[in-house]
Amino acid sequence: MPTRTTPDQDKEVKLKDDDLIVSKTDTKGKITYANRSFMAISGYSEQMLLEQPHNIIRHSDMPRGVYRLMWKMLQDGEEFFGFVKNRCIDGGYYWVFANVTADLDQNGVTQGYFSVRRQPPASAIKLCEEVYRNMRQIESQYHGNEGVNRSMAWLIEQVESMAPSFNEAMISLYQKGEA
Repeated sequence: MPTRTTPDQDKEVKLKDDDLIVSKTDTKGKITYANRSFMAISGYSEQMLLEQPHNIIRHSDMPRGVYRLMWKMLQDGEEFFGFVKNRCIDGGYYWVFANVTADLDQNGVTQGYFSVRRQPPASAIKLCEEVYRNMRQIESQYHGNEGVNRSMAWLIEQVESMAPSFNEAMISLYQKGEA
């Protein structure tokens, strides 16, 4: 498994308008497919990504509560739309607007997950940086799962005031730069 020998850097990689990052995982979140855009932007080779947990690219600025919500939504049979700050192999980072959905077999059984990511609007990133800072602060105040669960609950509470559902709020933020 690749190790993180380079600490997080304040070096942003900006996606182009037509960049689409695509990956597929098994049901445990291990990468089974990564497209060339994913490799080029993250700096990881295919050999470094395949069979690794997708959180290999998790940036330390990302609150765990966002991922807890994503997994809850996926396990409830929903898609997930959200904004994610990912980490490059060299410690740099890139922001994406992500859509994660289950890959179902002909019997409706989840075989894994597809994720398609694209460039997010700058206004959405600015809002997410503030929201995620608050979530990390909540997570740091409590031990283990309690902090993660509290930050997820706080996020849901914030979003409920903006739109009927989390996904609708995220899609609106992507399309209009506001929820």
